[in-house]
Amino acid sequence: MTALDRGAAPGLDPIDEHVAALAGALHGPVRVKERMLTEARDALIDAAADIAEGGSVDGRAARQAVDDFGSVKDIAPAFQRELTIAQARHTARRVALIVPFLILCWYVLVIVDRGRVLPRPVEVLAAHVGGVAAAAALLAAVSLAATGALARRLPTPRRLPLMVAWTGTAACAALAISALTLTTASALAGNWLVSTGVGVVTIASHVRIAASARACRECARLPVVVPYAISPQRG
Repeated sequence: MTALDRGAAPGLDPIDEHVAALAGALHGPVRVKERMLTEARDALIDAAADIAEGGSVDGRAARQAVDDFGSVKDIAPAFQRELTIAQARHTARRVALIVPFLILCWYVLVIVDRGRVLPRPVEVLAAHVGGVAAAAALLAAVSLAATGALARRLPTPRRLPLMVAWTGTAACAALAISALTLTTASALAGNWLVSTGVGVVTIASHVRIAASARACRECARLPVVVPYAISPQRG
């Protein structure tokens, strides 16, 4: 039984149908989406009870509550905006936490391989990839701040979720290249155990960030409602 099934009351089929239609139109983190839909359903039930004026809630009151709440086409963009920001924070958090950990793993791998000279092209490529990964982690940390503490004072930039999505994609590319170059070079140097371990961790991290970045990119392309806009007359 899902959160939407708990507390169902008889005669509220229009509310259930409305919430189900809204659920089908929204995309984002499952827990956040479920919480939002539960809150919407509870609000509709309360509104229907108020319309019924203390009497038993019937289909007429439920339909009136749904009509007052707004059609899915009208309200979905506002709900989607919150879900998109939540997905952006989820992706940014993964990049900001996982990438520094992997950079540390790569550093350990280099320390273990000290004394075994890596080919010069591998060293140059590893340095550049590490720089890309570090920049992605920094952007992710800034995005977390922009959608967290700073969001209470400043509006969240509309294109920030898309930027977070592509930041995650850049981090994925850096992780894939680093996994291939560093682990292969280390394995060729004879250090199979450590190189295999770091390679497995890097690939697993790549998969997790890639899935989150793809979901963020899909959410960022959906229509949203901007909380407010500055009119040309106001400058």
